[in-house]
Amino acid sequence: MLSYKNITIFLLIFALFLGATVEISEGSIPFGILLFVIAILLISRIKVGDAYVVKQSWLPMFVGALIVVADVTYNVLTLSKLGTLDIMTFFLGISLIAHNINNEEIRRMGKFGAYMAATFIVLFLFFFSFFNHLNLDFTHLFDHYFVLLPSVFIINAIGIPIQVIATETVQIQGVEEMSVIIGGPCSGLYSMFLLIGIMVAYTRIEQIERGKFYSLLIISIVVAYLANLTRVVTLYIVAFYYGEEAMYLVHVHLGWIIFVIVVAVLLYVLDRMSRVTTST
Repeated sequence: MLSYKNITIFLLIFALFLGATVEISEGSIPFGILLFVIAILLISRIKVGDAYVVKQSWLPMFVGALIVVADVTYNVLTLSKLGTLDIMTFFLGISLIAHNINNEEIRRMGKFGAYMAATFIVLFLFFFSFFNHLNLDFTHLFDHYFVLLPSVFIINAIGIPIQVIATETVQIQGVEEMSVIIGGPCSGLYSMFLLIGIMVAYTRIEQIERGKFYSLLIISIVVAYLANLTRVVTLYIVAFYYGEEAMYLVHVHLGWIIFVIVVAVLLYVLDRMSRVTTST
């Protein structure tokens, strides 16, 4: 079972990583780096079994160094804008390097981070690169049917007029007329991948039973989806009443906070429901 302390730490790590990726790619890079560092430090606060030990190993350290050098070199030579995949690749390299540090706490941080980052990267490459290579338009279809249409239905139900004008685009006629594209980070897939990565990392460290692992996985996906839907609806409301500039401000600096608050509330409700079921 996940302890309340671990659940709280998971949410904080999730919030900080989510905020860091958004800030670095679209907002303030120094603030994003600060959030990133705090998230790494929090990993050391995760409580695991006393029998859990991470042995030193040179191979992960060597591979990690290659990943970091390759990631930095690629971004410098191509002058590309840092994205979520770049950040998680760099974090994977740093985590693997930590495997050979002469400190048990740092090695534990490294193993947790490596599993989390590797899970995110695998999911990202599968759903974005592999599907695109097969000409499967999964991400656009997901954005349209699972994010755009449900969010528009909710926002219309509360009396705010929004029109769908393209697969991933809506038109909002509030204080100013604007078109909003729901795709990429707004799809919530990045957030799902990150939350799944955190759960996978913990279950690998704690050796949780397979049944519990799949339960946590399903819960993570559902909670992340509902939280992102709430975030998108919030962005619509802000755009309608306050305009494009306010919407962008919320998207970059507050969107991830809204997401994490909803995740925390949903997990609390699920915990209360499970306690009621157990008591009966």
